[in-house]
Amino acid sequence: MSEITFEKAMERLEEVVAQLEQGDIPLEEAIQLYGEGTKLAGVCRKKLDWAEQQVEILVEENGDWIKKPFQPIREENS
Repeated sequence: MSEITFEKAMERLEEVVAQLEQGDIPLEEAIQLYGEGTKLAGVCRKKLDWAEQQVEILVEENGDWIKKPFQPIREENS
């Protein structure tokens, strides 16, 4: 599943969530969909983490522009 693109993983995850929210599917299928959704969410998280590591920002220090790694602001509950 790691070969799937971020966009395709998100698209499928949205489909899975929509099906689960309907609530009219058999329990076994719901469990299978939940497992698939969990895997897809993990793939998306890994791809986002990788993308964060690749992003640099330009910061002006003492009149010069330098590159620094992007440091996202994390919520305390995450």
